Amino acid sequence: MEKIEESFWGERCKEVVDALKKNNFKAEYFTKAIQAKDKIISSIPKGSKVARCGSMTLTRLNIFEELAKKGCNVIDPYVPGLPPEETFKRRREVFYSDFLLSSANAITYDGKIVNVDGIGNRVAGMIFGPKRVIILAGKNKIVPDVETALKRIKDIAAPLNARRLKRDVPCRVLDRCPGSCNSPERMCNVTVILEKRPSASRITVFLVGEDLGF
Repeated sequence: MEKIEESFWGERCKEVVDALKKNNFKAEYFTKAIQAKDKIISSIPKGSKVARCGSMTLTRLNIFEELAKKGCNVIDPYVPGLPPEETFKRRREVFYSDFLLSSANAITYDGKIVNVDGIGNRVAGMIFGPKRVIILAGKNKIVPDVETALKRIKDIAAPLNARRLKRDVPCRVLDRCPGSCNSPERMCNVTVILEKRPSASRITVFLVGEDLGF
């Protein structure tokens, strides 16, 4: 059964990789997350300035710790106890980084990348600024279309992140989007759909045949 599932998801992921390439993104499929992790670490030279986004996919793989050990300058706005002004400063440094590492909230069958942000530093960095952007995503992020992508984000990714971050928002309690949210701590403020690669960005998508992150 495991081989059947691996074959099924391998074929599905490769179809999405092909669709991403048609949309002018660089894209590559990996069976296992460790393979993608090794590729990311080996492709980023020592001394590079690497911007960190709030991705559970990357965090759980300890990619930023490995890059710091390698001698990269990791820009991390998520260090506990940072003053707000320093957090904001580090988020702005995304635009001047050599690499921005992130995940995606959803990727459609036809190769669109869909993200919803609270502040917008992640999606802004994907669109313009860093010399290179690497997006690492598991097969659980694959959806048929943009409508399904947005539903996935609202009913799965957002409630899970609300619990993780202990946000005072309705979806944290309901485990789904109620359809309206006026909370000051609302996380779904900016929606960006990358239909094609932005002309000034170099974006590579590593798609993995395992479930990763939210």
